Amino acid sequence: MSRFRKDRVAELIHQVIADLIVSKIKDPRVQGVTVTEVLLSADLKSARVYYCSLTGGEAAAHQKGLEAAEGFIRRQLRMELDLKYIPQLSFFYDTAFDNSARINRILKDLAVPAKEDD
Repeated sequence: MSRFRKDRVAELIHQVIADLIVSKIKDPRVQGVTVTEVLLSADLKSARVYYCSLTGGEAAAHQKGLEAAEGFIRRQLRMELDLKYIPQLSFFYDTAFDNSARINRILKDLAVPAKEDD
């Protein structure tokens, strides 16, 4: 299977899941979740869905909400995408944004004020 097809399918799944979270999933544990990336296995039968939270600090609750909605999400993927197999979904909290914010905070604290020339 070509890498181009796998990336295209991953992007389609990403878009559908992001739309579902915003418009159709009513679970309050899932509100404020943003899908950052979808990585598919080579055979397209499993997908790792990475997400972050705009509300912050509720990763465990978001994880449980997404896992509870997995069946609904897979049903919607089946209806919207013409794929032979709908992948099994695994959800993972994406720490990249938290790490970026932490690094920026450290750099800001280390910033030395500029000296004025007399």
